[in-house]
This record gives sequence, structure tokens and C-alpha cells, in this order.
Amino acid sequence: MAKEDYYDLLGVAKGATEEELKKAYRKKAVQYHPDKNPGNKESEEMFKKVSEAYEVLKDPDKRAAYDRFGHAAFQGMGGGARGPSGAGGFHDPFDIFREVFGQGGGGGGIFDEMFGGGGGRDGGRDGSDLRYDLELTLEEAARGAEKEISFRKLVSCEHCHGSGAEPGSKRVTCPTCRGAGQVRRSGGIIVFTQTCPTCGGAGVKIERPCLVCRGDGRVAKTTKLNVKIPPGVDTGSRLRSAGNGEAAAAGGTPGDLYIVLSVKEHELFERHGDDLFCEIPIKFTLATLGGSIEVPTLSGKASLKIPAGTQSGTTFRLRDRGMPSLRGGRHGDQLVRVHVEVPASLSAEQRRILEEFARVSGDAHEPTSRKFFEKAKKFF
Repeated sequence: MAKEDYYDLLGVAKGATEEELKKAYRKKAVQYHPDKNPGNKESEEMFKKVSEAYEVLKDPDKRAAYDRFGHAAFQGMGGGARGPSGAGGFHDPFDIFREVFGQGGGGGGIFDEMFGGGGGRDGGRDGSDLRYDLELTLEEAARGAEKEISFRKLVSCEHCHGSGAEPGSKRVTCPTCRGAGQVRRSGGIIVFTQTCPTCGGAGVKIERPCLVCRGDGRVAKTTKLNVKIPPGVDTGSRLRSAGNGEAAAAGGTPGDLYIVLSVKEHELFERHGDDLFCEIPIKFTLATLGGSIEVPTLSGKASLKIPAGTQSGTTFRLRDRGMPSLRGGRHGDQLVRVHVEVPASLSAEQRRILEEFARVSGDAHEPTSRKFFEKAKKFF
């Protein structure tokens, strides 16, 4: 049977770039990986084929030979493509997979994240990190706060002290993998290595599992924790509480707890970084004659001087009345925009006085701004 075209196997055009080849291989390799398709011979075969195709096409010399002669370029070389030094035979498809997905053999790579590597031989896997969303008021974010939070997580089983074994029982070397945590099986010329199905990669087996945790070494429990919130936090700020995530199985390291903060909208203040912004209405007489008013701040009232002739929309700055900086040492400012209120109704006396004021000022039925009047003359 004729071998399938390498480009077709990866689903790329003949002129595909190196990055396009890698992207296509990653997608296909994950799709057909044996650990994702246990017992599926067709997927296993496709995994071998796409790995073989990528090994050839990623190498410029092999790709050039394949583009010119097709599969015939590698005939007579032990059934496989030329190696880097000219030796025959394809690499183990798992070696190619680990190379592309960044696993260096010590655990913790993308391969481990996707397919559960790491641990083994009594090492235990680390506990999972947890996230807790906490909402604060603007006042709490400004002053700092201490909050008690409550959440459920996996903790070490008290009955077996986290061992997973019933008291009096013990852990013994797994008879299937003999402590390796992995088993090997042959697929023709290819040898596959996968997690031991008996011990789940731990390398050990429990004689009598704990009756409380059923051998896991952990149980779910509601936990309470006091959290200190520093002054100046904002929406999206994240606090890390080391070791307060989920307990690890078989003696691994506990995970961490991440508290993600959000700050409620305030009815008066808007936050812009470390600065606060608010709008304050003032009487038109105060704007005209000038004077002082008291304005609210997060730390109490403050006096604000309004100069005579202040226009609506004027913004004033109160130094150091904003939010504290998380970096410490300074505060933002509070910006106060004044909005001049015009009375909706007047008494007869008020109207008479204003009409007299307009007559004396000479601005009755005329724009109040001479500059505007000069610009508008050309339209009349």
C-alpha cells in the first residue's frame, strides 16, 4: 500500500513554514496521542504517522529530498528516514512529541500538564492551586482590611495521616511496573511508554486503602482563613497564600491559594489609577461671588476654595486625597469637578433682583461672552 503524503498527514501546504509545520504537528499529535485514546489502534497508528511526517519535514535536508523524490528518498534505509548523521531509522514518536512540547525528562513541561506526567516512585504530585474571588468596597481598598474567607478544599486525611493506607497497612512496590510508575509496550518497531494503570504512576500500591479517604490520602473539608488586604489594591490585584491550596497526594507539596480581588463601584467616587474623581454641585451665587465649601473624601471632609467667577465644569485638585499607592510612600490626588446649578424657579423678589442685575450689566438678551459675540457677528 502506498504511503500517505506527509503534507496531507499534517494538513499543510507544500510551502508551509517551519512554524506552520510545528503548529500543525502539535494539533495532530494531541488529537491522536495514545494517552488521549487508550486502546484505539487507529489513533495509535496515526500518532506514529504524523510524528514520522513531522520528523522528515522539520529537517531542511530531509524535506528537500522528500520534495524531490517522495518516499523513495528513504527507501533502503531500514524502513525509515535518514537520521542527522545519515543513519537509518525514525526516532521514537514520543521523543519527537516531547521535543516539540518542551518536556525535558524532568517533569513539569507541557507534556506533563496535558498527560499527567511527573511524580512517580513515592514522589507524589503537588497539590492543586486554588482561586478565591473576593469583593471589597473602595473604602476597604483604600484603608486595607482583614477578611475571613471560607472555602472547600482537599486536606490531608487525619485517619491515615495522608498516606492513603489504613493504619497497620503499608505501601508496597507496584507488582505491575515494579516501582517504575510506567510500563512499556511494543507497537512493532516502536516501543511506547505510558503511565502504569495499576498504581497510576506512583510506583507503589496500598495493601489496604484507608476507609475514610479510600486510598487518596485526602478528604474534602471547609476551611476558614484570615486574609490581610494591603492598602491600595485594585480590581485584578492578586494575593498569594503559600501552601493554602489543596493538599498533595502521597507526600507532595501543597498547592497555593490565590485571592483575586475586585473593588465595587462607588456611588460618589470614580477611580483612575491612584487618583479619585468626583463631581460636586455648587450654587451659581457661590460660583459668581466665590467662597469655600466642604467636599467629601475617603479620609473625611476637606475644604475647597471656589474662586469668584468659577465656570461650570472647572476641575480642582486636592493633593494626596486619593488612593494609597501599593508601592508605598505616596497617595494619589482627588479631582473635584464643580457643576454650577441654575435655579429652576425664582420668587418674585429674586426675579426682580436678577432682572435689575441683567439691566445694570447690560447683558439682557445678549450672549454673556463678548468673545463669543464677536465670533458670531459674521453670521448676522
